[in-house]
This record gives sequence, structure tokens and C-alpha cells, in this order.
Amino acid sequence: MSNLKQLPLHAVHQTAGGKFAPFAGYNMPVQYPAGVMTEHLHTRTKAGLFDVSHMGQLKLPLSAVDALETLLPTDIRGLPIGRQCYSLLTTESGGVLDDLMIARRQDDYLLVVNASRRDADLEHLGRHIKDVVTIDDRALLAVQGPCAEAVLMPLIPEVTHMRFMDVAVVHWQAHEIWISRSGYTGEDGFEISIPVSGAEGFTHALLENEDVALCGLGARDSLRMEAGMPLYGHELKEDISPIEAGLSWAIHRSRRATGKFPGEFLGADRILRELDHGAARRRIGLKPQGRAPMRDGVLLYDSPEGSEPIGVITSGGFSPSLRAPIAMALIKSEVDSRATVFGEVRGRRLEAQQVKPLFHQPNYKR
Repeated sequence: MSNLKQLPLHAVHQTAGGKFAPFAGYNMPVQYPAGVMTEHLHTRTKAGLFDVSHMGQLKLPLSAVDALETLLPTDIRGLPIGRQCYSLLTTESGGVLDDLMIARRQDDYLLVVNASRRDADLEHLGRHIKDVVTIDDRALLAVQGPCAEAVLMPLIPEVTHMRFMDVAVVHWQAHEIWISRSGYTGEDGFEISIPVSGAEGFTHALLENEDVALCGLGARDSLRMEAGMPLYGHELKEDISPIEAGLSWAIHRSRRATGKFPGEFLGADRILRELDHGAARRRIGLKPQGRAPMRDGVLLYDSPEGSEPIGVITSGGFSPSLRAPIAMALIKSEVDSRATVFGEVRGRRLEAQQVKPLFHQPNYKR
């Protein structure tokens, strides 16, 4: 435990009764006294406040645009000032090194990367781009839920003019805030990068609103599973391609075989081939029958007696919104999408129904 990094707002989480656990090298608040289910449902109906300061924040110079085009299957040249997009750092073999958000600002690109992949990303980016700047003096907060705009407006009036995936630089008191209208829950919301010196005051100002509740890593995970969002180390890995992961939409049309700038990014041969001809595996959603969740690593079979696995659960748990277990999995593409599959849980084969990996309709402000 002593080797774990502390979040800048660690004392706030302690005072609020946070229960902590290690995650990506950090001592992270997993839940608060109300519990994961209450936090989850509060986010779906009002506004959840998440401390995501463990995420890596990086700045890249605008001169890095050509290099970024070789590292991301994205139209970086066409990304307008004041906008961001979801993208992937791909590997030479066509897998995923990390998924990230990249914003085009007036004077630079801002990247937000996964905490567990930050060092690998820095090494990878550093081989291709000079002057990658790591940002260590800022906290990162996420306000998520249908009331997100309303609770932020008294502090940051500019939020009313922002659309989904807009980014802006605004001010609260004497602090410069970098804000985007985005998140990881399937709800409307904002991610707010604020200097550590102002983070506690800003957090307390938000919590004065009764519609805002602190939420931990547990609710963040169940919310993103309901929204069908992949998590690195689960649905995304270096041996899983973007197409297998169900992220073909993240390959920009300009980078596809018939696009203006086809390929020319790491792993393009495999990724574009799978895009046109299909991949060996596909990501699916599952609704296990009964009440028992199917957790990560559960093997899937095509029958109660099948001897060869056809896939594996990548994320699984209980959906507070549906009040039932849900899961995502990677299975062989030849498996009929209408077929019942069977997960082996404690020596028993339990039925699960294949569905799209989306259990909650996104609620973004377009």
C-alpha cells in the first residue's frame, strides 16, 4: 500500500468516507458509504462527481500532426480547434496499445490516456514525437449525469454553449480550467482539468449542490459497462484489434482503403483487412440468465457439454439500472449471433443471451 500514489484530493475522499483499493498504481476511492448501486443510479438521474486524476494528461506540439497521423487511425489534420475525439494508439501488429481522447486546442494537442498505460504511451510517443509534455500539477474531475450542465453552470457559465466533444479553456476564480463535454458513463457530462491548488475548493463548491454526489471506481465501472464502453486490459489489449473490439467506427473514413489518406498508420494492414473482410473474433454483449454474474475470465461454450471454448468474458457484473447481470465478451466470429452461449461459473454451465454490447442508450448533447 505504501507504494501506491495518492490522488490530489485524497483527503477529501477520506473525509467523505471513501473505501479505497489499488488501481493502476493509485490508491483509488472505490465507493462511499451510500454504496455502488446508489452512486450508479444517482449518476443516471442527477450528477455524479468522479475523481479521475489518475488518468495521464499530456501535451503535444501542433508540429506533431504528421507523426500523430502515423500513430492514430484518425483524421488529426481535420480535427478543428476546440474539438476532441476518441482514438487509439495502434501497434505494428494491429493491436491496441491504448485508447485515449485527443483535443485540438489553439496552441497544442491535449491527450488524456489511461493511467495503466501512461508509461508505455510516453515511451511510444517519445520515439516519434519531440517535446511531449507530461502534466503532473492538475487534477482531473468528471461530472456525469443529466444534471451535469445545471450543476456546473453557476461555476462555469460557458458550459451551456458546449456540445458533445467540445473543449474549452475557461476560468474559475483565479484558476485556468481545461474542460471538455465528454465522459465515460453514457450520460451527458464534462471532464475538468484544474490546477491542484484549486481542485479542493472547486470540488467543495460542486458538492454544495444537493444534486451532486461523490462516486467511486465501482460505479464508474458499472456505468461504463452499461454504456458498452471498452476498458483497457479487458476489451482492449495489444493482442486485440480495434475491429475485434467493436471499434471499427474509430477508424476514420479518410484512413480507410477508399479514403483520402488510406492506411499509413501502425497496424493498418491487419486493421483495414479486418475492416473489409471481418475479424476472427467479435465483441458482444451478454445477458446471463438468472441472477449470477459472469465475471471477467469466465469461459464461454456453445453447449452445456461443449469441450472447446468459443470465447471469454472480458467484463461482467451487475447492472443497477437493469437489476440484472450483464457482460461483454470476445467470441469466435463464426458463432451464430442468435445462438445461446454457456458460461462456466463454479463448475456449472449457465445460459447467456447474445445482445449488442449496449445496455443503456447514451444521453449526449449533440
